[in-house]
Amino acid sequence: MLRILAALVALTMFMSACETVKGVGRDITNAGEAIDEAVD
Repeated sequence: MLRILAALVALTMFMSACETVKGVGRDITNAGEAIDEAVD
């Protein structure tokens, strides 16, 4: 039972980390687009 709980906790942390990395990628993309539009 403890192994299953530990696996679920690890999976939850992994999934939230992936979502955070995706969010950072989107933020960087949006910032790059804003800079590109400002230069034009």
